[in-house]
Amino acid sequence: LMMSGNSWITESKPVKVSFPTASNSNFEKDIDKAQSGAEAGTGYFKVRWDGKDVSPALASVKVENPNKVISWGSLYWQYFEQLDKITTFEKTPLTLKKQLFKVELSDTGEKIRQVSKSDVKVGDKLKVRIELRVDRDMEYVHMKDMRASGFEPMNVLSSYKWQGGLGYYESTKDASTNFFFDYLPKGTYVFEYPLRVVHNGDFSNGITTIQCMYAPEFTSHSEGERFLIKE
Repeated sequence: LMMSGNSWITESKPVKVSFPTASNSNFEKDIDKAQSGAEAGTGYFKVRWDGKDVSPALASVKVENPNKVISWGSLYWQYFEQLDKITTFEKTPLTLKKQLFKVELSDTGEKIRQVSKSDVKVGDKLKVRIELRVDRDMEYVHMKDMRASGFEPMNVLSSYKWQGGLGYYESTKDASTNFFFDYLPKGTYVFEYPLRVVHNGDFSNGITTIQCMYAPEFTSHSEGERFLIKE
């Protein structure tokens, strides 16, 4: 990469970043100060502001690059929220839908039905179903499915799996089940795995998240849920 095109590291003029609608000029001063100590060669720098300083005016950003080479950058808002209050995020090429089913025995074998938040008791066998939709081919994708501490996975051994033309590695951890895809073709996929209800109480079942490791802007998550487990 460094041997082709213009010399990327000789262009070292600072990129001008400003917030046209923000009345506080200290933001731009903070950026200028951080740029003065930027990493040699790459020009990397980072600025962080506390929540009390963040306002809607920061949503408008102007970037001026005086160099002949391209520049990369990102601006993100980070905050904490209760897991069961998180809603589904569907504005990326990745879309997730998570459902929980109860496995019941019948004369014809096992049957499943979707459970409500208070329709679970200790000893029940549950099945997690994750529906993933991808609108383009991707590589190196990680999907993490959290679970309530009242649930225990029945698949405890991590292994490589193949289904429906898709290969992936499934890894079971203490609080989540992880899926790793080195290649994720465009399409719709359904993943299922069984759980056993082992404790009663009021539990957050967490969320399911997915992210492309080399293009982290491609990310999504399911909604959060709580379950009231009976004895």
